[in-house]
Amino acid sequence: MSYDANDSKVRDGRKGTGGGRDRGQVAIEYLGFIPILLLVALAGVQVGLIAYAAQQAGTAARAGARAASLDHGAQEGCATAVSDWLSVTCSESGGDDSVTVTATVDIPNLVPFWDFGTAQKTATMPLDH
Repeated sequence: MSYDANDSKVRDGRKGTGGGRDRGQVAIEYLGFIPILLLVALAGVQVGLIAYAAQQAGTAARAGARAASLDHGAQEGCATAVSDWLSVTCSESGGDDSVTVTATVDIPNLVPFWDFGTAQKTATMPLDH
């Protein structure tokens, strides 16, 4: 290793410790990796929303069946049981001794132009005579 007049190291005929063209390479690689990280985070949140919608559909079906068994109306029971930002529809059917309610909750989507459909759950309650 040799030294120049300013007493700094000279390596391979260049001053300094490395090539100047590699400066900022890690930052560029990190910027290229950020979209992948965001996509994975979005997918995780979307899976959570799907599970939450399915849980809310089960709650709505049970509440709607309970309300229908007491002649209070299944749709009102379903609507009051779920979060306000979710849309739910309920349909009821039944016989002489029980009522069955099917709740359908629209799954919210974070990814535009990608529809995840609905979550549907069913609950049956005996009629209160």
